[in-house]
Amino acid sequence: MDGLIRRACTMNPVCHSVSSTGVILADYGLNWKEHRRFALMTLRNFGMGRTSMEDRIHGEIQYLIKTLESNVGKTMSPERMFHKAASNIICQVLFGKRYEYDDDFIKEILPLFCEIAKLINGPWAMLYDSFPFIQNLPLPFQKGFRNVERIQTLIGGLVAEHKKTRVPGEPRDFVDCYLDEMDKRVDDSFFCDEQLTMIAQDLYIAGTDTTSNTLLSSFLHLTNNPHIQERVQREIDQVLEGKAQATFEDRHKMPYVQAVIHEIQRMSNTVPLSVFHCTTKNTELMGYSLPKGTMIIQNLTSVLNEEGQWKFPHEFNPENFLNDKGEFFKPEAFMPFSAGPRMCLGEGLARMELFLILVTLLRQFKFIWPEDAGEPDFTPVYGVTLTPKPYHMKVELRSTKD
Repeated sequence: MDGLIRRACTMNPVCHSVSSTGVILADYGLNWKEHRRFALMTLRNFGMGRTSMEDRIHGEIQYLIKTLESNVGKTMSPERMFHKAASNIICQVLFGKRYEYDDDFIKEILPLFCEIAKLINGPWAMLYDSFPFIQNLPLPFQKGFRNVERIQTLIGGLVAEHKKTRVPGEPRDFVDCYLDEMDKRVDDSFFCDEQLTMIAQDLYIAGTDTTSNTLLSSFLHLTNNPHIQERVQREIDQVLEGKAQATFEDRHKMPYVQAVIHEIQRMSNTVPLSVFHCTTKNTELMGYSLPKGTMIIQNLTSVLNEEGQWKFPHEFNPENFLNDKGEFFKPEAFMPFSAGPRMCLGEGLARMELFLILVTLLRQFKFIWPEDAGEPDFTPVYGVTLTPKPYHMKVELRSTKD
């Protein structure tokens, strides 16, 4: 979630063109350090990992529940529903507001960033990367560039609205905090309107895309492994008996649920190349010389499926995260949020969203792979993230006796 698109832009011509106003969090210089430090501090202050964030997530879950209730007994595609929910949660952090699922803003911005995500690692992007001189030709990647401009316009409008309604020193959200920081840094060129629009775009796109795609992977696996779904529901019923709703702390009493969520993340491998890194000094690694400034592309697929690191490296099996006593444990090879200084800014939010959404929905509903849907296709759609192919699922209400 940490400037996902923009970091890749320094290494990739099509990404650089998509990010026409420059890189915010891409290098290891003072600009990157200042913005990362500011973002970490601000996200923590706005409840990342705290009760206030749980309340925001539970509030959005109620809209998911309404959508699912209206589809009970029917077959539905969950793609747009999860995109909209993830979008609203990060929008509350960034802009202090949520949008109805039929709101014009959310209906416009979501398709824009979905197209961008598919473009960046698609065949036209590879052609562009190989022959940048074709950038002015009327080819499909031009639509991606227009999409970015439109997203920046939409977010710029929200920033302009904040400037009119904010009370300095009384921040309501991330944008207000940034504007307050700009007031303190009058002579600091790092903090400016353009940078604010870009960092808000980064956090919005990455915070929506990765979480929604992981949720889509979750229900794809759960509908195709009903015995795992049933065991998860039994543990949820047992731990939450008598409680109105789950809290993030309940995860410590749910080893199997945690194992399933982590296995979903391992198998979905949403950002397989993580975010590009760069050596900050001359480095020696396993006999290889890496000069300062060398681009480092991590292959998370290699560690998330490595023989010897997992009991069942090539199949969906929660036992990969359970010890001999049935207790949850996390192998060192599990690193979907990357590692080091580039580690995902929004890991805490993503983990909380996944747990609370999955537990709440599985407590109330049963999700079934439609009989007429044929065999599931787990081959992902490639883009800046790996996305499950569109699918449908059947929704049924359940009781604790199920």
